[in-house]
Amino acid sequence: MLIRAVIILLIMTVCALALHEHTFPVFELKEELQMRYMNMWELLEQLKYVTSEQRLIVYDEIEAMKKEIELIVDQILQHDRQQHPQ
Repeated sequence: MLIRAVIILLIMTVCALALHEHTFPVFELKEELQMRYMNMWELLEQLKYVTSEQRLIVYDEIEAMKKEIELIVDQILQHDRQQHPQ
């Protein structure tokens, strides 16, 4: 039983490190990206029922969300380029 626990702990440690320096920061960025995608989806859904005045605000929010998504993607790519230089 103890040997199984040690083996599982060892496997989990190796998987967590994944032989990558930027594993956790990239994981956090991917979580942020996922949140932004969900927010974008909600904004796009709002276009179905907003008034004309509100529609302009939603358009502005969509543009801001696009910029945030692009920034996060750029950061993920930067981490990858640092980890795998050519």
